[in-house]
Amino acid sequence: MTLPHGTIMGGLSAVPDLAQSIAAYRDVLRLELVEQGVLDAGLAASWGCPASAGASHAVLRPASGAACWFRLVEQPTHPDFRPTTTYGWAAFETTVEDVWRWPEALPHELWEIVGPPKKLENVAPSFIPMQALGPGREMIYLNQVLSDMGDLDLPRAAAPVDRIFITVLAAPDREAALAWYRNALGLERGADYTLPYSMINKAFELPAETLTTISMVRAGRMPIVEVDDYPPAATPRARHAGMLPPGNALVTLAVRDLDACTAKWIAPPAAREGALYEGRRAATAIGAAGELVECVEVGA
Repeated sequence: MTLPHGTIMGGLSAVPDLAQSIAAYRDVLRLELVEQGVLDAGLAASWGCPASAGASHAVLRPASGAACWFRLVEQPTHPDFRPTTTYGWAAFETTVEDVWRWPEALPHELWEIVGPPKKLENVAPSFIPMQALGPGREMIYLNQVLSDMGDLDLPRAAAPVDRIFITVLAAPDREAALAWYRNALGLERGADYTLPYSMINKAFELPAETLTTISMVRAGRMPIVEVDDYPPAATPRARHAGMLPPGNALVTLAVRDLDACTAKWIAPPAAREGALYEGRRAATAIGAAGELVECVEVGA
């Protein structure tokens, strides 16, 4: 089955200890390990991260068989990285069967709960969110979807933890970030929401009532990227030279035709093998917030 243009095919996290992270994702979240090895030099170069070549990595997939892959690449932690304080990918939002079981099910040595499950007044009863940091300080939202939103279809989980259905982007200029996805990849702008965003307010020690405006990038009724306005205190993400950004590092999207995109690719599109790619062409660009966006060509 051909994936719709814009489908989130995966999220990649940089982690300090691959074995520990496999335990966190496979043994705790119950994702299936489908590939493990060393990172191909050509692929690393296509991300603009040549120093990541040869790094240990793993690829996992929901037990539902959804076409969405969770990738983990081992690299040293960066001492200046603090989640939810820098521009770039801030979180991967997954859909789960039962959000209320996860506070007890997440081992403290692998996961840090930063936002326990709670019903949101402004979107209830669409979903119940929960947020946790993994071993690489990557942010994973565990959201139980209850219903669709006004202009968006939200997927219900068919596994304990299922696909990534929204990727969260921290931006210095929300309008510029939205324009990049529209102009470079042919995606659409969705609705804006203004709300007290507890994750951002806690990270920047702002009053709980401080409001943040967020906007959706979508394709039809499918959500793709939530673009968040970040406070002036936010900074570009510190990273090791030539390596992936720490934490939530890269997002992979399906596109109909790479040649129809106007994104400036880090390296020319090339066919890639292995889980997620399956011989298809892929290329990576840098978005307006400095984020790595990998695109895989899936056809019409």
